[in-house]
Amino acid sequence: MNRDALFGQIPYFWPDLNDEEYALYDCLVYSAEEVERIREATRAVDAVFRKANRLLRTLPDETLRLLGYPEASLPFVRDKAIAQETIIGRYDWIVKDGMLKLMEFNADTPTFIKELFDVNRFVTAEFGLCDPNEGATELLQTELRKAIVSAWQRLEKDGTPKIVFTAHDDNIEDKWTTRFLQETLDLPSEFVALHELLVEHDGVYTPSGERVDVLYRQTYPIEHLVDDLAPDGTRIGVRLLELNEAKHISLLNPLSAFLMQSKGVQAFIWELYESDMFFDATERDIIRTYFLPTYLEPDPFLGQSAYVQKPAFGREGDSVILYDLDGTPFHKEPLQTYANETAVYQQFNELPTRMTNTVNGILETHYMIGCFCLNGRPSALGARAGSMITNNQSYYLAIGTHKGE
Repeated sequence: MNRDALFGQIPYFWPDLNDEEYALYDCLVYSAEEVERIREATRAVDAVFRKANRLLRTLPDETLRLLGYPEASLPFVRDKAIAQETIIGRYDWIVKDGMLKLMEFNADTPTFIKELFDVNRFVTAEFGLCDPNEGATELLQTELRKAIVSAWQRLEKDGTPKIVFTAHDDNIEDKWTTRFLQETLDLPSEFVALHELLVEHDGVYTPSGERVDVLYRQTYPIEHLVDDLAPDGTRIGVRLLELNEAKHISLLNPLSAFLMQSKGVQAFIWELYESDMFFDATERDIIRTYFLPTYLEPDPFLGQSAYVQKPAFGREGDSVILYDLDGTPFHKEPLQTYANETAVYQQFNELPTRMTNTVNGILETHYMIGCFCLNGRPSALGARAGSMITNNQSYYLAIGTHKGE
């Protein structure tokens, strides 16, 4: 089977993006033990983030501003709507030389879901390997259902909830990621494109006039939502958050997921670790083992270590700059969309490399490992391969294990 035949059998997938190769006809092979190590590390750091989130909710606005949260989000970010801090989050790892180091946590609107929970099984079968993500979709279904039930109960209504999944209709990755989640959920629901939702003074409605009870916005970031304006200038995004706060609607992921989304949280955790505050001995050992030193300014690295500058709410490598220990930049991503926004500075730890099969031949690529965590439970994992910085031109690389392990 060739690449076109392999990916052509998978419905509602995008093996190419923007006329460029995205899904690789290749597979990274890990041992079952290595897969389990990544999942155990994910479980451990997730517990640290969830504990930190409880403290973040007590902080004043001034501190949250320093961590990069948009001003318009501040009245809402402390909301603890449901028991789950986040439903679907993804931890991104550097795995090399027997060590695991956490790059960042995509707590609120991670993509890479369809690829790891569905496509991975097709690729591993093609290469005669076992799928380490087998059974992950069943866990995803369970956690989606639990979240929907919690979101519905929060509204204290009778009857049956109107559940809507939404995404930008013109973005194939966003749309089919969201549709995959909708299809995974074993409850009646509807997909409505973002531009078709009607945000009124008393609720959110579908084009046919049905009132929405639970709105799942897997690819619609809060930091963008708060800036959205209606044609008449109304701050329609902020209005949606007000409706959520007033319990006219329940948003998923909840706002507590957005509270963990800022990369400034890693700087906050590292400061607490260095100050020997808040975390117990076990948690401090987790931070020491898996976290990279991260700060809100570059000074601690000057003369000591190469470091990375990345925006608190950046995505896909946008606006990332690499510096040597003297503070001289040696790599700058072409896209600098978030250049003027709050940044964090993290110790630079180069991604591992491998020879990777692409449509243009065998290329040396850097790769990082993404591992999903579903309400505290580590789940599907896979790799992004590409340049020194994982960006929107990076490939999807499946992960498989040898049979019999």
